[in-house]
Amino acid sequence: MQISSDPVILKKSSPRSISGLIPFLKPYQVQIWIALIFLVLAAMATLAFPFALRQLVDQGLVSSEPGSQAMSLQNHFLALFAVACALGIFSAARFYMVSWLGERVTADLRNAIYNHTLQQSPEFFETTQTGEVLSRLSADITLVQTVVGSSLSMGLRNAVMGIGALSILIWTHPVLMLQVFLGIVLVLLPTMWMGRRVRKLSRSSQDKIADSSAIATEILNAIPVVQSYTAEQRESERFNDSTQMAFATATQRSRARAFLVAFIIIATSAGMLWGLYKGTQAVIAGTMTAGLLGQTVVYVIILAGAFAVLGETYGDLLRAAGATERLMELLDAKSPIQSPVKPQKIVKPMAGSQIEFCDIEFHYPSRPLTKALEGFTLDVKAGETIALVGSSGAGKTTVFQLMLRFYDAQKGEIYLDGQSIKDVSLQELRKKIGIVPQDAVIFSSSALENIRYGNANASDEEVFAAAKAAFADEFILALPEGYHTFLGERGVRLSGGQKQRISIARAILKNPPLLLLDEATSALDAESERMVQAALETAMRGRTTLVIAHRLATIQKADRILVLEHGKLVEQGTHTSLVELGGTYSRLAALQFDLKTSYV
Repeated sequence: MQISSDPVILKKSSPRSISGLIPFLKPYQVQIWIALIFLVLAAMATLAFPFALRQLVDQGLVSSEPGSQAMSLQNHFLALFAVACALGIFSAARFYMVSWLGERVTADLRNAIYNHTLQQSPEFFETTQTGEVLSRLSADITLVQTVVGSSLSMGLRNAVMGIGALSILIWTHPVLMLQVFLGIVLVLLPTMWMGRRVRKLSRSSQDKIADSSAIATEILNAIPVVQSYTAEQRESERFNDSTQMAFATATQRSRARAFLVAFIIIATSAGMLWGLYKGTQAVIAGTMTAGLLGQTVVYVIILAGAFAVLGETYGDLLRAAGATERLMELLDAKSPIQSPVKPQKIVKPMAGSQIEFCDIEFHYPSRPLTKALEGFTLDVKAGETIALVGSSGAGKTTVFQLMLRFYDAQKGEIYLDGQSIKDVSLQELRKKIGIVPQDAVIFSSSALENIRYGNANASDEEVFAAAKAAFADEFILALPEGYHTFLGERGVRLSGGQKQRISIARAILKNPPLLLLDEATSALDAESERMVQAALETAMRGRTTLVIAHRLATIQKADRILVLEHGKLVEQGTHTSLVELGGTYSRLAALQFDLKTSYV
């Protein structure tokens, strides 16, 4: 199967904007309809208030008898209070339902993006910084939550109120309000033009914020290196420059949005005041009652307020549109590494797995002109231990990457127990493989949970057994709370050798038929190396093992040693036969053992 040589990039074409949220809203149609019903009822209650006020003025104050006037006023005030109660209840119900929807939809969106990102191959992260993803999961989703949980509801409510108030005003003053309405239409045209600029600036602002987050994530994960090179001031200046760019873009966005809001408010208010002026002239002329004028005034205020809120909401929608585009880009990014539609099963081997690499050619997507492996062919028997040696960039780690199907080769096939790895599901393939990396990964949890990561269903006793097999039991029990000791971020409370033994225990607990060891002892002192090597020998027992090693002394007992140069297999054999061959391995061995002797 051929895959594209182009790197995975976040698509910037055909943005789905706010409409991209529709799939996340569909499961909650009932709640949306309930929220809309309460929204309309709250708007209707608001629109009923001016009418009740008109009745109070025109009917409650016209009676000549004090008793009947007091009774009439009392009834009208009770009607006004009933409208206020209805408005309060409907508004509260609308607020709760909309807030619930906002929290629920953004939680689903956050989960979907995080889960989708976890499915991406390493190819994706060659072109996308982790900080960029984190920014989208935090800042962008917060913007979306603001819109879904607040701004959109306020916009809809004010749209209903504005349309209702405008309809009533046109009904009561058709000729006058038709003129005002035409003025509003003329206002909307430049508003839409300015809105596009606000949207572009909103998108740019979010990108700049993401850049700052990416810098912070990278540097905070490398604090010891930064401090050892006394680069704190330099990194602070770099971060300050990034945040200054974000601030400058945000200022442009705020200026454009402020101008947009001011234009909407001033233009619509001018139209409304013109209508109000004409209304007062009608009262003076005797063609309109005082109550109707009061009703008109309140409806004008409602209409002007609705347009003002819609202007603010429109700005929020534009910002959220930019944020949603960025989120949808993440969801649209497709990993080239996928499980087959109808995956095949791998027959579980009795001991170890058989591996075949058949004429593999591969280059990384970001380096299409450099072949990482070329013509690589290898047949590994079940239970065999194979060591890979060679200089940096020779292709050793690439063999592991292809075995785990982090990438697919452009040419050739890889078989595991007679089954092409492209024909089995990614989960089943990776369940068959255990890996001990050079830099052991320790999670921010207890020693017990770090080992249990190899098998989430393992009992405590099985975890203890794996730790003993990896020679980790003794130092774990010496920790303040034993297996329940919190190990800190990236295992800062452990030494390098202890981290490696935790990693080996994790692999032992997984109990895979195939084990990949990536220079697991290269950075350890002599004592830690001895303990880790003993743990590795336990882990390798009964398993097919591929070992990457720079220290040749650790692989002398391997069944076969493969020597790679520039992605090609140039030598293979046992330690003794390769030394006698007098080739590349022999020179490496002579250099290492001579150096070792000279220091003794």
